[in-house]
Amino acid sequence: MDNSLREKIENEVARINKLFDSGKPLLNLCRLKEPDFIEASAAALLLQSFYNGIESIILLIFKGIGEHIPNDLHWHKKLLEKSFEVNEKRTIIFRNEYRESLAEYLSFRHFIRNSYGSEIDWKRLKPLISGIEKLWETIEKDICQFIENN
Repeated sequence: MDNSLREKIENEVARINKLFDSGKPLLNLCRLKEPDFIEASAAALLLQSFYNGIESIILLIFKGIGEHIPNDLHWHKKLLEKSFEVNEKRTIIFRNEYRESLAEYLSFRHFIRNSYGSEIDWKRLKPLISGIEKLWETIEKDICQFIENN
């Protein structure tokens, strides 16, 4: 992996870490109580931003190594699925153990982009908010491992 690609990936990782640093009070609040409309809207934006960052990292890697990027109606899902596969150009990006979790964040991101804030359901939001920091810790380690191995 060339230094330019490494720096771009590390920049995205730093942006996601900044998101968590800035969002910590909101995440803590959501652990204590059901958020009101404004808090739930902010939490939904945090989830969307998190997944946007993950997808940006995948795209950077694929573009940087010349890997095919899907180009159809389901390209976001296919892109995520390909990140769990090994090929001749790279090792896996993410471990298979949290494939379903990341698919849930992708699904939520799709929902939030196509809905109104009044449609945010705490029952759907709560498990995503509750597990996001632990998931990020694992993903960040995988990204570092990927950088080392490629």
